[in-house]
Amino acid sequence: MIRVASQPVNDGYIARLSRFLGPVIMGAFEDDDVTEIYVNPCDGAIRLDTRSRGRVDTGARLSTPHAEQFLNAVASDHETTLTPENPRLQAELPSGTFRGSRLQGFVAPITQGPAFNIRKPPSVVYTLDDYVAAGSLSSGYRALLRRAVVDHLNILVVGGTNSGKTTFCNALLHEMEVLCSNERFVILEDTVELQCAAEDHLALRTPPGWKLAQLVKSTLRTSPNRIIVGEVRDEAALDLLDAWATGHPGGCATLHASTAAGALLRLDRLAQRANVPSQVHLIAEAVNLIALLQNTSAGRRVSDLVRVDGLHPDGRYKLHRLSSEAQQETTL
Repeated sequence: MIRVASQPVNDGYIARLSRFLGPVIMGAFEDDDVTEIYVNPCDGAIRLDTRSRGRVDTGARLSTPHAEQFLNAVASDHETTLTPENPRLQAELPSGTFRGSRLQGFVAPITQGPAFNIRKPPSVVYTLDDYVAAGSLSSGYRALLRRAVVDHLNILVVGGTNSGKTTFCNALLHEMEVLCSNERFVILEDTVELQCAAEDHLALRTPPGWKLAQLVKSTLRTSPNRIIVGEVRDEAALDLLDAWATGHPGGCATLHASTAAGALLRLDRLAQRANVPSQVHLIAEAVNLIALLQNTSAGRRVSDLVRVDGLHPDGRYKLHRLSSEAQQETTL
């Protein structure tokens, strides 16, 4: 487990936000087990999503005035105003105390009162061995992932919302740094969440007005060995697949999906946003391994590793679920 350093920001702004949120929420920012903090307008209850305990009701409440003051302060810092005509706020909170967390906020009339979700980025990088020790990854899967990193397989990390995709991608990135320390890593994100300690790495994020696809195209001129994408969510899928298949293997990316087959279908739909036909042949060539994550009552876990072995004659993907004991596999 590797702790991530943070940078200080404006003390006055931090003090105002801290005062509005109160000690329970501020304590949640300091707790590495907490991944998300949220408040609903119906009761003001402060609820948490955690790695080890799942969803937790703290028993504390945030008053409507304090929730409004918090959202208005963040909106003002981002040079916008929450109004009935502009009732939604997406923002990145300061680094340091608030760890650059992502905020999604709402006010009336789209909710009955102020509401928000705060998604914390990983403050600690959990290694694959940490996953095994926590019972979230089998030792067989751990061995397969080590081999996949060494063999420069392209890995797609998939799962539902808040299943721990980014955290697991960080674990894979750490494995790459340890096993392939002489390589150049280029990391692309909309919001900074991935952590790379490799000596030779370039971390890029999309500036205002850019799409991830533009960033991927620019990346190809930076001589990367491995291309890591925080989340594939637009036509960048096409450029990423092309890069993975033509000289930049060994990458990793996350994608929202609940099954391996569903992930490849969604990847194809995203690629087609670039006004191209279906890219099943490119996907079958570029994606080698799919890691499926689940968020269960017992916590987040890697439920399946699925190998992509090209296409059947009828155009379906050849998918093989690997055994967690690394001895058997099942055709899907």
